[in-house]
Amino acid sequence: MAKRNDAPGDRISEAEHAVMEVLWKNSPMSASDVCDRVCAQRDWSMPTVKTLLSRLVSKGALGTEPLGRKFLYHPLIERSDYVGTESRRLVERLFGGRAAPLFAHLAENEALSDKDLDEIEALLREMRK
Repeated sequence: MAKRNDAPGDRISEAEHAVMEVLWKNSPMSASDVCDRVCAQRDWSMPTVKTLLSRLVSKGALGTEPLGRKFLYHPLIERSDYVGTESRRLVERLFGGRAAPLFAHLAENEALSDKDLDEIEALLREMRK
């Protein structure tokens, strides 16, 4: 898989993200292979998947390789790079670029389990070393 350190210039929609998740787990794949993984659970048709794949290629998130009369699709961005970029955008947009208010919000709304808190505390201890 080609490695890009930056996210695509255009944001990836929720529907496009579902396609990316399939391809991050298994690639390369044809449009019909992707549809086999997502169409039933999302009530999508093959044209919907082909449209999403085309958009992701245009955005620079996917690459293609011809295979006979069809194309195989593969990610051009790493999942970890995408998650990092989206996480930074979320913190910047909703919390002024600071992570502490994000954690406070999650804690206040009981969105963090005891296990989550233990993992966060362990991560913080490790980062301070």
